[in-house]
Amino acid sequence: SCGIGTQALGLAPFGHNVTASDLSVAAVERARSEAVTRGLNITFKVADMRKCFETHGSGFDVVLSADNSLPHLPGEEDIRVALQGFHDCLKKDGVAFVNLRDYLEDEDRSSPQMWPYGFRYNGSERYFVFQTRDWSNNSYEVAMYFVREVGEGVPACITAGLSRYYAITIDNLMSLFKDVGFTDVQRLDGILHQPIVVGRRSTL
Repeated sequence: SCGIGTQALGLAPFGHNVTASDLSVAAVERARSEAVTRGLNITFKVADMRKCFETHGSGFDVVLSADNSLPHLPGEEDIRVALQGFHDCLKKDGVAFVNLRDYLEDEDRSSPQMWPYGFRYNGSERYFVFQTRDWSNNSYEVAMYFVREVGEGVPACITAGLSRYYAITIDNLMSLFKDVGFTDVQRLDGILHQPIVVGRRSTL
């Protein structure tokens, strides 16, 4: 789930041999372009994270899925399939890291919701950014709106992006880690802006 390459581009300059994939063709092309611009040697592929083992094979030291990517999958069975692939991609004693939002059982899931993110500026242009969330059971649709103001007398224009998430709790994710064979499963806080769940492939 490399997206436009945020983690891959950051890891490669430190000498890591990085392979990155994402379901989005456009995101992978952007990541590949950014790597070329920076002179980085990264292998990019277009792939569903549920097919990571079939796409990449095994023998990796680390599998990383960050920025709340895993909850894009529609439910726990699909997440289990992805985690099994993460496990199988690793060599013995390899480690998987999943960074995701801390979904809580008792959080407000009323619908609809609006979350304002304030104003952003680009030269003379001003953007007002806000997000809407529409919940249905444990899933929710997210729309991110960018209202662009270019100047007096010119109508504002709006760009919106839509996505969907499955609100899996950290405890449930850790249980799935264990179900597919990970050991030493832990929750790590205070490292990134969202929690990390880490598990190790057994040496046995």
